[in-house]
Amino acid sequence: VLQETIRSECHFINGTEKVRYMQRYFYNRLQDAMFDSDVGHYVGFTPYGEKVARYWNSDPEGMEYTRGQVDRYCRNNYEVFTP
Repeated sequence: VLQETIRSECHFINGTEKVRYMQRYFYNRLQDAMFDSDVGHYVGFTPYGEKVARYWNSDPEGMEYTRGQVDRYCRNNYEVFTP
């Protein structure tokens, strides 16, 4: 069985003052690539993931959108994510 999974995570430190957004890509339970807002770009962990990360990092509009997820996805939904 082949399985592809994408996970988006928000990590809140001191409320919404310090927020970390992570988007992780898995294929067959192996992490291929990841975006970390603290790093600011995609990182690949497998040969395929490295190739995809280079492609995604070369798209300025896509990178601007992904970097904006800290505000759009995390900070905007802070009260939903925290108990």
